[in-house]
Amino acid sequence: MTHFIRKIWKGPHYSSPFHGTESFHVSPYYLVEASPWPLLMGGAAFMMLGGLTFYMHGNSPMLLWFGLLTVLFIMMRWFRDIICEATYMGYHTKPVETGLRVGMMLFIVSEIMFFFSFFWAYFHSALVPVYGSWPPVGILPMNPYEMPLTNTIILLSSGVTVTYAHHSIIMKNRNDCLIALQLTCTLGILFTLLQLYEYYNATFTISDGVYGSCFFVATGFHGLHVIIGSTFLLVCLFRAWKHHFSSNHHFGFEAAAWYWHFVDVVWLFLYMCIYWWG
Repeated sequence: MTHFIRKIWKGPHYSSPFHGTESFHVSPYYLVEASPWPLLMGGAAFMMLGGLTFYMHGNSPMLLWFGLLTVLFIMMRWFRDIICEATYMGYHTKPVETGLRVGMMLFIVSEIMFFFSFFWAYFHSALVPVYGSWPPVGILPMNPYEMPLTNTIILLSSGVTVTYAHHSIIMKNRNDCLIALQLTCTLGILFTLLQLYEYYNATFTISDGVYGSCFFVATGFHGLHVIIGSTFLLVCLFRAWKHHFSSNHHFGFEAAAWYWHFVDVVWLFLYMCIYWWG
């Protein structure tokens, strides 16, 4: 328990390399220390979900806000530990980075299956509609050539800027990297705001049958992933500003860029299948 409390407030313990050669990390592999963050993050996320459930049933949003603030606090401390291990302690060696890359790839595959279930539900209902028509009678779908098309252009543009930021890191052009990351984060936030505006002006709700459920669950979870990806990129922007990335050691940025491109591709399928085709 004492170790966990120290971990929460002080982060991972390490000695300065200037104190002696025994403080250098010799092995190319790294077994992470016991961390309180997975357990605490699970509890905070459960608290936030419970608060959201209570709020949707007409209760006070206090538990929701407390859970959200707790999640953000734990996220910052967890990022601090990983950044410390990668940047200052030298634990993210090439073999460790290989494991991280495989882990990130498997995580994105799991996310693909997550969204595949939403598309399955949508096409299962759309191809054989219960009431003989799709969209159902009384549902006025979004015009795909208005706000959805604008959001598509914004998100695709953000994919270009994040790719240029990666190219700038490799070419050791820090200023261009910072500019490109700022543009990417701005476009991600703009996409989220326009998505909220679209929800606010929608003519149907999540309770309007299977169409409303599929639409808001699929696009809503995508919007949540955009918020998470924007958070990753904001952390990368801070790290780039602090000179944490080099041309051959920047997997933290690569992982965020992979995730952002995944979000781009999912949106393209959402736009073509739900907005345009549906």
